[in-house]
Amino acid sequence: IRTKKSFLCVGLDTDIEKLPAHMPMSMEGMLEFNKTIIDATKDLCVAFKPNLAFYERHGAKGWKVLEETIAHIPNDVMVIADAKRGDIGNTSKYYAEAIFNELKADAITISPYMGEDSVTPFLGFKDKWAIVLALTSNDGAQDFQWHGKQELYKVVMEKCIQWEQNENLMFVVGATRPEFFQDIRSVAPDHFLLVPGVGVQGGSLEGVARFGMNDDVGLLVNSSRGVIYASNGEDFAEAARKKALRLQQAMEALL
Repeated sequence: IRTKKSFLCVGLDTDIEKLPAHMPMSMEGMLEFNKTIIDATKDLCVAFKPNLAFYERHGAKGWKVLEETIAHIPNDVMVIADAKRGDIGNTSKYYAEAIFNELKADAITISPYMGEDSVTPFLGFKDKWAIVLALTSNDGAQDFQWHGKQELYKVVMEKCIQWEQNENLMFVVGATRPEFFQDIRSVAPDHFLLVPGVGVQGGSLEGVARFGMNDDVGLLVNSSRGVIYASNGEDFAEAARKKALRLQQAMEALL
């Protein structure tokens, strides 16, 4: 973060139907698109976040594209598997082994609804991270996460921080509600936050940084569609780089 003057995460939510018009709508086209986006932005971001659903929908062929995509990411850039897993016992243990040992990701997003034994199996891996959903940016978040007098997202974060190996935890906090970040930092002052929702979803980078930044920066701000679909033409890589550069320069000014 300090070296690149960036806390940008680029989401690789690659939809085969949204590939640039000149590229084949195929697994080969999908992989070429991903590699080109990575090459265009890898010096401007500190993490890439492939959303597994966009690959798993294609079965084994999609998983192969995912593996080759991750293999193309430089070792000094974090790989976040946006999988939102959340089960218990050996199921959770084997999910962790699949993501960390086989897929070679550095982190995974986790749904904590089933409690401690759905999260802790992901915390026992050296230099790996479990990123727990806390306050998300979707419309339905209010159904459970901040409904009533005692906001559930605070209960989730407070409980998670009590667990062993909580230094391997991060939290997902959506950018669309920057007014919540002060409360979030009162609960989790030191943990990193993965922040989706800047850009297409309308979140404010300045608002997130103002209320969410800590002494270690403490933020990974994600942009997916806003970067990778900046253009549908042959200039898609240049357009993606321009968008990522604009975000990096805004982040540099905030650091």
